[in-house]
Amino acid sequence: MHVDGDDIDWTESDHGETAFRRKQLAAAADGEDIGCSLYELPPGKRSWPYHYHEGNEEAIYVLAGTGTVRLDDGEHALSAGDYVALPAGEAGGHRVVNDGDDPLRYLAISTMRDPDVVVYPDMDKVGVYTGTPPGRHEGRKLTKYYPEDADVDYWPDEAAE
Repeated sequence: MHVDGDDIDWTESDHGETAFRRKQLAAAADGEDIGCSLYELPPGKRSWPYHYHEGNEEAIYVLAGTGTVRLDDGEHALSAGDYVALPAGEAGGHRVVNDGDDPLRYLAISTMRDPDVVVYPDMDKVGVYTGTPPGRHEGRKLTKYYPEDADVDYWPDEAAE
């Protein structure tokens, strides 16, 4: 399906240092297996907290502006024309930062596998999503966040039975 990006509304997220505008392009075009969103980060702002997906691969393509991307191997400069591949798993950890003077615009592309587990190492948190992968909310059956070290035994304690 064809959509005109100018006809898609921006959604805004503002949580202190994490602030951006987003157009969910693939969702607007009824995409199913590949997600694509246009992001715009104002100067001095950051994207989603540093994280990686266990079930989905992502990529970033920079359209305009400059910034930095934090990856599992350190920070890297970003500018128009840069492409960053983010594999599933810890090696795909990332966070985009606009440390430039102009808005930073980029496409974020991802596989849309369901379910997905997202790990937030700096927050010691794990997110679990079922029904739809991250980035979609319609039809979501489960969205839960847990401390990364939360653990229970598989079998209930016999004394509790």
